[in-house]
Amino acid sequence: MKILMVCLGNICRSPLAEGILQAKLHGDFTVDSAGTIDMHEGEMPDYRSIEIADKYNIDISNQKSRPFTTEDFETYDHIFCMDRNNLADVLALAKTDDQREKVSLLAENLEVPDPYWGDMKDFDEVFQLLENACEKIAKDLKIKKKGKKAANF
Repeated sequence: MKILMVCLGNICRSPLAEGILQAKLHGDFTVDSAGTIDMHEGEMPDYRSIEIADKYNIDISNQKSRPFTTEDFETYDHIFCMDRNNLADVLALAKTDDQREKVSLLAENLEVPDPYWGDMKDFDEVFQLLENACEKIAKDLKIKKKGKKAANF
């Protein structure tokens, strides 16, 4: 199962979400991240995201920013967006109902604020929001995966 995390520039929230969820999922799960803009393409995550992830023993320093593309609809099973603007931008690129069904907010009815203009406290708060959302997602995905395996027997 392949999961994509999406924020604006792919340097703060979605790299953290990718790292957190990847740490919770093992085996047949792949987690990646992208941004709705290409302004930071090829760059490492923001140093504050790297620092806050490291504080919680997650290494995101090898990630590189990339923009979301329409090919991502074909590659990923689930596409989680950090806020309603990211959600709208991704949905605007969807061409089919199947593609639209793959896209949702990371946390139902909850937006993850962009900490870019904030300080380390803001990054820590975002990490905690992402940690809680990713814990729920990981549990839900593991249940779905078990259900698919049971259906195949």
